[in-house]
Amino acid sequence: MAITKQRIKVAELSDLPVKMGKTVVIGENELALFRLSDGSVKAIENRCPHKAGVLAEGMVSGDHVFCPMHDWKISLKDGLVQEPDVGCVKTFEVEVEGELVYVLVGEEEAERGVTNGVC
Repeated sequence: MAITKQRIKVAELSDLPVKMGKTVVIGENELALFRLSDGSVKAIENRCPHKAGVLAEGMVSGDHVFCPMHDWKISLKDGLVQEPDVGCVKTFEVEVEGELVYVLVGEEEAERGVTNGVC
């Protein structure tokens, strides 16, 4: 069975300074948006799996964000925490159309938030 995705406008490119995070909320999901040096935009779950640090407040280097609480390094591409730490955060598909930034989420996620504990 195919999962239906909902396309939700979350920002304009001008709202996203390069290498800075922005918090957006979709339903009960709190996401962190990042515009990388190459111009791409990434969206991940906004809480570090370690101690729930707000990732939108973290420092971006390359395609990783560092949690502002304990410096855990998390990939913005796949959500994996980098060694020696372990864990992951959920990633979300992003589309940029002109100046508009959209996040694609399943209908259930859009309404109730992420319910599974698996990244």
